[in-house]
Amino acid sequence: MNRQELIKTFSDNHHTVIAYIQALPDPLFLYRNHEKWTAGQQLKHILLTLLPFPKILQSKEFIVQKFGTLQRTTWDYDTVLNNYLKTSLQAPSQFLPEDILPAQKMGLITQLEEVITKINQLFALYNEEELDSLVLPHPLLGKLSIREMFYLMSYHPLHHLNQIKENLASLNH
Repeated sequence: MNRQELIKTFSDNHHTVIAYIQALPDPLFLYRNHEKWTAGQQLKHILLTLLPFPKILQSKEFIVQKFGTLQRTTWDYDTVLNNYLKTSLQAPSQFLPEDILPAQKMGLITQLEEVITKINQLFALYNEEELDSLVLPHPLLGKLSIREMFYLMSYHPLHHLNQIKENLASLNH
């Protein structure tokens, strides 16, 4: 995936989840099947995982100084996904959402849309080579190139959309 395709996929996938959650009536937004997260918690988790990016993407120099460059062959989308799915898939504590009320839904959506817009603007400043050479730390996979990180961050909202749908499907059983 080239830079333009990647950022479009990243944005489109996040907006798909936003539209789905936005359309949920309050009882479904709040529905929890056992220990599964509610749709509101899924929304907050997605936001929490994106919040570091506007700050970190502002400085290529900081990224190189702090995290270095990729010292292996770049993984393609399928490799990133397969490696991710082999992990515990357990979110570190800083990405765990508290309970979310329906009154918070629109504020979270607005905040998420603003973060996505800022990430899109900053992502546009990176060329193809920088996407493959500069690295960022992932809590489960270690150092990933920016391209690999965005492969994962493009998949991430769809993973949580599926969790929301599975949670809500339990209402029918």
